Amino acid sequence: MTPTDDRFHELRRLLQAYEQPGYGFDDTLEAPGPALSAYLRVAAFAPERATAVVREIQELLAAGLFSDEIADHVELLPHIHPPQGVGVEDCLRVIQQHLERFLAAPPQPRPAVRPTISWEWRERFPALAHLLGGYFYQDSLRLEYGSHAEAVDDYLAGEPDEDLKTAAAEISDFLALNQATDELREALAVLGLEEPPPAGVSLRQWLTDLKGLIEHHLRQGTA
Repeated sequence: MTPTDDRFHELRRLLQAYEQPGYGFDDTLEAPGPALSAYLRVAAFAPERATAVVREIQELLAAGLFSDEIADHVELLPHIHPPQGVGVEDCLRVIQQHLERFLAAPPQPRPAVRPTISWEWRERFPALAHLLGGYFYQDSLRLEYGSHAEAVDDYLAGEPDEDLKTAAAEISDFLALNQATDELREALAVLGLEEPPPAGVSLRQWLTDLKGLIEHHLRQGTA
């Protein structure tokens, strides 16, 4: 079975936030923990995701976590260990209650708030993460491309225009969130950047130039 057959697709994405070292089912009825808080901040940009998770949790609990009917689908979910004496299903019920409270009065998105965990960075900036992790991973310029320009050309030629537009918009938001150089470097590493920018070019200028190249490419396509 592949993830495309995943019955609990959105729940899987939520639980991936709990996979970070040091995180787990630490939510209480009174307050969500760091992982769920990160998910709720992301869901504020797309409340339909929270709706999907609630539906999937309900389906899973109705069938039973160890039901043969859904065993193949449950196997795709991250295996998060609950606190001692607490069952996974109990943890999911707590998550469901927080999601239902969220959906009863969805908050406004807060684009100026920096993500707090790496999962949240990748969820907030998926198109930029794809660009950096897919074209500027370790040794990519030595093994696949002869230069930064070749990597960018391959990216522009191979990605749909809609994804390019999203990446350009994300670069603007990403730069606004990371004013300090150390913040910018750390966040870029989280999104998958492993190759340094061209010699003599700062990370901020490099991203700004990338955005300009993407926008120029899109303008040429509509000319």
